[in-house]
Amino acid sequence: MKGLRNYLNKIKPNFERGGKYGKFASTFEAFESFLYVPNTVTRKGAHIRDAMDLKRTMTVVIVALLPALLFGMFNVGYQHNLAQGVEATVMQNFWFGFLKVLPIIIVSYVVGLGIEFIFAEIRKEEVNEGFLVSGLLIPMIMPVDCPLWIIAVATAFAVIVGKEMFGGTGMNIFNPALLARAFIFFAYPTSISGNEVWVAGLKNGLQTIDGYSGATPLSDAAAALSSNAQSIDWSMGTTPLDWFFGFIPGSIGETSTLAILIGAFILIWTGVGSWRIMLSCVLGGLVMGGLFNLIGSNVMMDIPAWYHLIIGGFAFGTVFMATDPVTAAQTNRGKWIYGFLIGVLCVMTRVLNPGYPEGMMLAILFMNAMVPLIDYYVVQGNIKRRLKRAKANA
Repeated sequence: MKGLRNYLNKIKPNFERGGKYGKFASTFEAFESFLYVPNTVTRKGAHIRDAMDLKRTMTVVIVALLPALLFGMFNVGYQHNLAQGVEATVMQNFWFGFLKVLPIIIVSYVVGLGIEFIFAEIRKEEVNEGFLVSGLLIPMIMPVDCPLWIIAVATAFAVIVGKEMFGGTGMNIFNPALLARAFIFFAYPTSISGNEVWVAGLKNGLQTIDGYSGATPLSDAAAALSSNAQSIDWSMGTTPLDWFFGFIPGSIGETSTLAILIGAFILIWTGVGSWRIMLSCVLGGLVMGGLFNLIGSNVMMDIPAWYHLIIGGFAFGTVFMATDPVTAAQTNRGKWIYGFLIGVLCVMTRVLNPGYPEGMMLAILFMNAMVPLIDYYVVQGNIKRRLKRAKANA
């Protein structure tokens, strides 16, 4: 590592503004700060100084995502072989999924970081580390059979419209990864909906065993509601335990609630993720689900409220999307309101809109737009209470 440091020091003058390759100054700085701690740190003055910076925060989130990602790779292979009735080892399933998921991750990072580098050079600014997480989140919320070119277009949309138009990392009001998914949902709905897209090869005519549909639990529930069925016929006889561990079709990183909970523990333990948002989101989902249980006018309303926590993207959205420090509420009371309403809106969308059973994406994006209003009224409320206390003490 010392040799690498010496080499970087040797060529660095060429990449400084006014140097031989000065137009690539932002690109060089990005690679250097990725490998080493930046030398532009505060040492005195009115600044908060601790061991955390944006790069370390992003690294913690990536580590927290790894359990869900690794299980997602295994599950891609597992669902593919299950559809064919083929018995495979854990490593065979994982290797198949790894080869399917890796190109999606590469496309996401190449397109997203490429655009980030271009904008940084144009603005003559440092490259922000924010896309290190978004570049991994985007593949994890996609179906495995989504075409790579569509993922590339969606990633470009998310970075340009969702981030750069607002000024880059820290300025965006919507979660970029969810914007990528929303873009595909509205522009190319057949690539992110239906039963075939969740299992590798199913969309391309994979020969499957009898009874295998590739449907997710939410798809089963929506289908039962649309057909006015009296009960839900869960695909392949899956149980809530299967849903919790993640042995079901779905987006690459969203199926295993257990793996997501491991990530939640890492985020809460390190202080990177807000436990208030996570807990309030769960409470909102349970409250809304419980209210529908009391009404019970259709099969979707009869689903036990806690089912919503372990199917679809509820758990993943709660832990990794709703807690995005840029687009989430900043005040403590605002975090409780923000998270609770996300849970409520998610379950409400699922139950009342069978055409779109997965409501987490729309719930978070809607509440992203409401965050400034929530924080404003929370702050104003605090100011009014302090003024009243000041008058009373006077």
